[in-house]
Amino acid sequence: MKAPNLAMSRPSAPSAVSRGWKHLLARPLAALVLLLAVAAICVPGFLRLEIKDGHLYGNLVDILHRAAPLMLAALGMTLVIATRGIDVSVGAVVAIAATVGCVLVGSQGLVLAIAAALGAALLCGLWNGLLVSALGLQPIIATLILMVAGRGLAQLLTDGQIVTVYAPASFFWLGGGHLAGLPVSLFVVAAVAGLTGLLMRRTALGLFIQAVGINPVAARLAGVRTGSIVFFVYVYCSLVAGLAGLMIASNIKSADANNAGLLLELDAILAVTLGGGQLGGGRFSLAGSLVGALIIQTLTSTIYALGVPPQVTMVVKAVVVFAVCISQSSFWSRRPA
Repeated sequence: MKAPNLAMSRPSAPSAVSRGWKHLLARPLAALVLLLAVAAICVPGFLRLEIKDGHLYGNLVDILHRAAPLMLAALGMTLVIATRGIDVSVGAVVAIAATVGCVLVGSQGLVLAIAAALGAALLCGLWNGLLVSALGLQPIIATLILMVAGRGLAQLLTDGQIVTVYAPASFFWLGGGHLAGLPVSLFVVAAVAGLTGLLMRRTALGLFIQAVGINPVAARLAGVRTGSIVFFVYVYCSLVAGLAGLMIASNIKSADANNAGLLLELDAILAVTLGGGQLGGGRFSLAGSLVGALIIQTLTSTIYALGVPPQVTMVVKAVVVFAVCISQSSFWSRRPA
């Protein structure tokens, strides 16, 4: 009797292409490349770069520059979401930091203004962290308190007026300056992302954050101080949001408590999702969140370049984002290669 051909019944190994497509960054990068390709086809010269006065200019540089505050906010939101949390107060923290910085920079100097702005953001993070980790409030409720009260506080500091900064010129360098021909904001994002990546990869912090997100009870029983981890991620999220607020204020040379950072928290959450992060916690990717922020900004810049009417801009943006999210859903990941 002939032995059965076991090789025919054995499932075939996934190809290198399918393994690569299942990589966490594969789909976000593919979406970003596709958006850039569409923009290049529909808008002549969209990808053109040129050097003027020693600085590199072009739509690609502009996208990176304009996405810098969102990338900072997305880095902080990534760690919060990784612990099964959410922070909807990011926009309010941006407004507070921008307002404090602009109010003080003219009278107290650059160093003190930046320190005070980041200190105010740090206090916001301490508040959120205590409410979530110590008092056990639901993250969306705890941060919703600061989302409402924080922007109101920023408006009180300015009496509801826009604060314009005329000096010192060094304040404008953070958001509008150039270094080695590129916007300074890109180097700030690179430094923060690099430091965060080192903390996540070279220390046990990344593993602890992932453990808390996957199963907080099991992590606590295993000896992980879950309360301290949760407290840290909210403080970190507010701190980088404060830095984003300073960057925005420096770029526009003013602070508008009504509009600074408005809905930035939603874009940050979306960037994390587009980058492959799970809202249920556990899985996260710092690089993916940065790519997600670039997707959002590329889409916005492309829509404006195409001359889409403002009335339908948000609809077009929602449709494209929906398509990207569907491509990363569990339905597609379960499909056989």
